[in-house]
Amino acid sequence: MPSTSTTPIVLFDFLEEVTLKERTRLKTFLPELFRKEKKKLGQIQYVFCSDDYLLGINKQFLNHDFYTDIITFDLSNPGQPINAEIYISVDRVKDNAARFNTSLKQELHRVIFHGALHLCGYKDKTVKEEKMMRKMEEKYLDIYFS
Repeated sequence: MPSTSTTPIVLFDFLEEVTLKERTRLKTFLPELFRKEKKKLGQIQYVFCSDDYLLGINKQFLNHDFYTDIITFDLSNPGQPINAEIYISVDRVKDNAARFNTSLKQELHRVIFHGALHLCGYKDKTVKEEKMMRKMEEKYLDIYFS
């Protein structure tokens, strides 16, 4: 249910177990990310799920038959605050953390911020877009973890 209040709402749902400490801090930080990007956040719901669950969503809604780490659905009405659902595959995040030799905590937050950045208008389809997305992920990771 999209938020109609003026206070941004950040929700976390866990269909798959993953350690996400400092949730209250993250719920405060994410609206700040949107403010820094000059976007108004209504409600954002993060759903942590399995590879197979996200593959089902990928097939059903995007006609893609492959695993991915994140799918972002912008449910906003034009001219209204951002309302969205973001699905994150815990399996992919764990695999990517190992593949990129980073901590699960770091990779999980990178993907969380990645979804928020998509909602702020950043894309990652071209090499140039992907470089900018990585730069912005790093920016917010640095701010969050400093």
